[in-house]
Amino acid sequence: RMRADYRKNDMTLNEWFEEWFENVKSHRVKETSIAPMKRSYKRTFGFYIGNMKLNKIRPMHIQSAVNAMEKEGRSGRTIQDALGRVRECMEFAVANRMIPSNPCIVIEVPWTYKASKEEIALTQKEQNAFLQAVDDSWYKEMFYFMCLTGVRVGELGALKWEDIDFENELINIKHSLSSQYSDGVKKEMITSPKTVNSTRSIPFIGEMRDMLKSQKVKQAELRKNLGEERWRGKGELDNLVFTTGMGSPCNRYIVQKEIKKVLKRMREDEAVAAIAEHRPERVIRDFHPHTLRHTFATRCFENEMKPKVVQKLMGHSNITVTLNIYTHVLENKMDEEIKKFGTAMTDPNALIPQNIKLKNVTANSHG
Repeated sequence: RMRADYRKNDMTLNEWFEEWFENVKSHRVKETSIAPMKRSYKRTFGFYIGNMKLNKIRPMHIQSAVNAMEKEGRSGRTIQDALGRVRECMEFAVANRMIPSNPCIVIEVPWTYKASKEEIALTQKEQNAFLQAVDDSWYKEMFYFMCLTGVRVGELGALKWEDIDFENELINIKHSLSSQYSDGVKKEMITSPKTVNSTRSIPFIGEMRDMLKSQKVKQAELRKNLGEERWRGKGELDNLVFTTGMGSPCNRYIVQKEIKKVLKRMREDEAVAAIAEHRPERVIRDFHPHTLRHTFATRCFENEMKPKVVQKLMGHSNITVTLNIYTHVLENKMDEEIKKFGTAMTDPNALIPQNIKLKNVTANSHG
């Protein structure tokens, strides 16, 4: 129960966070998210300033904690999530007159200046090269599916065959795969999606129908060959669309591991080709499973799809997230257009219709 007279409390940030989370936040998040959120807080702001008195914390203390986390190499995503949660916690303290203002408002944050690897979409050329490289892989259909839908890895792992509506050509996203460890034992379960907006229907794009049918046939054949005893997809984890070669769910670890294997092989092939052809070796950058989600959104915007439509396809709860990707695409397009203009400036006639040419201007010309 919340304490009656907040102004008399001489609470630390740790004490207030625990009380706020228990009475406010925990009721608005999935049960499986509670423990990870608490751990994240304890390892970030709880570690650096958790023992400070709540009413003594100033923006400089929050900034120092952010700077220390960045210096330690914490990812922008980790810091961003932790800061957002503490900001909510502090805002509730302001509303209850425990502190006069929120010290998290005016903070210089690292992600303002650089995007994480997960947020940098693949170019069309990189995407094509990657998909070509997985052509002989068991996970070929899975990677094509990710590029054609932009689903989260958790949504991919929880997708079942009954969620595929072949008649209306729709993919119904209703669940998410959660992987947690309890006493050193991994437990995977099907949970509700990340947010209310995450529940959505994605229409078939391109060769989606044929690709899904290919996956169904391939999977059924593998299951038959392995036998039900060896097939690992049991109980609520049965009938999944995408599985490992043993029937286990495709969780984030599996997808990341397969991406690394493909990239390693691509680099080796490029190195051999570079030596044979006496040319410099091209380096293929690393990327995360979430990168394919950003890649899908980027392709949508490159094909001039409206932001609200992309938001619905992606299941973003906030249009701002969608617009951030849109802005990045626009910046890239602007750079391309400016380069074109710069090239044209070296030849003024390039900016003018072909049937009209500039007259030669001499020193004696007037006007």
